[in-house]
Amino acid sequence: MNNAAGYTREDIDQRKMLIRKMRGLEARYHPELAMLRSPFSSPGYHTTLKQAEFIHSTRDSLSYALGLLDTELAEWEQRAFGIIAQVISLQDTDRSHATFGIWSWFYEEPLAMMAPPDWNWADFCGSRLIQALARHGHRFPQELREATIRSVDYACEAIIKRNVGPDYTNIAILGAFVTRIAGERLGREDYAVYGLERLKKLCAYTMERGAFQEFNSPVYTYIAILELSKLRSESADSTVKELCNELIELTWKTVAGYYHPATAQWSGPHSRSYQTLLTEQSKAFLQMATRGEVMFFPWDELPYEEEWYGSGFYCPPAYLECFKIPSTKEVRQLYEGNADDGSGKWAVTFMTPQFSMGSFTNSDLWNQRRPLLAYVNNNGAPAYIRLRCLHDGYDYCSARIKTKQDQGDLLFGIDFVTDGGDTHPNLDRISGAIHAADFRLRLEIGGHTGGITAELTEEGAELRIGESVFCLTTWFAVFTGQPDSGRSLSWQLDQTADSLNLDLVLYSGPRCSIDFTSLRQAAFVFSLAALEAGDSEGPRVEVTDEGILRVCDSNESGEAFSLRLRPGPAADSML
Repeated sequence: MNNAAGYTREDIDQRKMLIRKMRGLEARYHPELAMLRSPFSSPGYHTTLKQAEFIHSTRDSLSYALGLLDTELAEWEQRAFGIIAQVISLQDTDRSHATFGIWSWFYEEPLAMMAPPDWNWADFCGSRLIQALARHGHRFPQELREATIRSVDYACEAIIKRNVGPDYTNIAILGAFVTRIAGERLGREDYAVYGLERLKKLCAYTMERGAFQEFNSPVYTYIAILELSKLRSESADSTVKELCNELIELTWKTVAGYYHPATAQWSGPHSRSYQTLLTEQSKAFLQMATRGEVMFFPWDELPYEEEWYGSGFYCPPAYLECFKIPSTKEVRQLYEGNADDGSGKWAVTFMTPQFSMGSFTNSDLWNQRRPLLAYVNNNGAPAYIRLRCLHDGYDYCSARIKTKQDQGDLLFGIDFVTDGGDTHPNLDRISGAIHAADFRLRLEIGGHTGGITAELTEEGAELRIGESVFCLTTWFAVFTGQPDSGRSLSWQLDQTADSLNLDLVLYSGPRCSIDFTSLRQAAFVFSLAALEAGDSEGPRVEVTDEGILRVCDSNESGEAFSLRLRPGPAADSML
C-alpha cells in the first residue's frame, strides 16, 4: 500500500463507490418504461433521430441494472429484474431478419428506423446480460432467468454469424467475452470454443503488429483494458487468462508510453477519439488503475462507473513511473502495413517536459481521427493544437493528410479524394461533390486558452502557449478550378468561447455545389514547428507533369511525401 499516493483501503472501497453511483442515477430512472433516461446525443450516423431531447438507451439501461445487482442491496433487486425483462423484450428474435439477435440503440427508435442498425449491440448488450447471469443468475426469478439465457443465446448467434475480425478490436474482444463466458456458464461448448479461438486470433494479430488496429486510441484502449480485464476475471480457463494478461500488458505499455505528465493528457496521434482532452471518465479510470499514482479527484468525489465493479483492472507496477516523470523522447511506431515495401503507415510522437506533438504519416480527417495533435503546458493547464477540415462546421472525411515529422518539426500536406465519405468514412459517400455554405481548414487551439497569443504573419501564424512557441507556415495552398501559383490563400484568426482558430477559408457564401472532380488544383503544404533556436529552411515543393505535388524535406535528398494536385478516387491517389 502506497500511502504517499494519498489513499487508504477505505477510500477505494469500490462497493461504496458503486452504491454512490447508483444513488446518483436514481433521478434518471423511468419507472413506467423500466429504463434509464439520458440526454439525446448522436455521432451523426446509425440513428435517424434528430430532435429528441431525451432517449432511453438499451445498453445503458442494462449497465444500470447490472450495477444495481452488483450492490447486493435488496431494495434495488426488483428494479434490476424489471429493466432486464424490458430490454430483453426489445431484442429482435425473428430468425428471418438480418438483425436477429441485436437491439436498437434507443427505446424511442426501433431497429427498422435505424439507418443502418448497429450490429455491435449484440456484443454490448450481450456482455451486460451474461455478466448479470454469471454473477447473479441464482437470484433471478426462474422465468426471467430462462428468458435471459435465450437472449444471450440469440446474441451469441448474431456475434458468431457476423464473425468480425481481429482488426475491429473492441468488438473482437466483446464478442470473445460474450461467447466465451456464455459457453463456460451456460454449458455451451460451441460458444466456449468460438470465444477462445477469437481471442487467440486477436492476440496473434495484435502481437505481430505491436499495437491494436485502433492505434493509440484513448476511448478504444480504455475499452480494451476494461473488457479484457472482465474476461480475465470472469473466465475460469487458464489459457483465456494468459492471453488476456498478454494483451493487457501490451496495452498498458502503450498508455504509459504516451501519457504526458505536464499536461496530464494522452499524447497523439489518435486513430479514434471522441474528445480531444481526456474525459472525466478517462481521468477517473487512470486514477483507479494506478491506485492514485495519478490523481485527478478526491477519492470520495471520483466519478465511478458501474461497469468497473468486479472487472479487476489495474496498471502493472512496472509502468507507474511513466505517469509521473517528465522526459524528452521520440516514439516511432509502425501501426499499419509493411515497413519494407513502402506500404507502412507510421505514428510519430515527440515529447518534452512542456509539450507533446504527434502525427500519422497517412490519414483522413474524420471527426474521430486526431492525425495531427499537440498538447502544450499552458501555465499548469493543458492546451491542444488540432488540425481539422470542416464542411459546414463538421469534420470532412474525404480530406486526406500526409506528414513528415522530425521531433518538434512537422511538415504536412492535405489533398482530397472524390469517392470517400462526408461525415463518415463509409456511410455517406460523396460521389465527387458536396453542397456547402462553408468549407475550410482549421488549426484549432483549444483546452485552456487563457494567455495564449496568436499573431498572423505573411506566411502563416505564430502561437505562444505558456513557455512554448509554434510557427505555422504555408508553403503551398490552392483550391481552384484554374491553375494557380500556390499562394492565393491566407490564414484568418477567429476566437470563440472555447477555442482560438486559425482558418484557411476555401469557400464561404451562398450554399452551392463544390464539385471536386472539376477542380484543377486542390492541395496544401504547411509546416508546424516548435521554435527553439533559429529558423529551419522550408521544403521544396515541385509539380510534376503527371499532376503530382512532390514535397521534399530541405534537410534530406529524398521525398517527404507526395500529394495529388487534382482530386481523384482513393484507389488512384494513395501515393
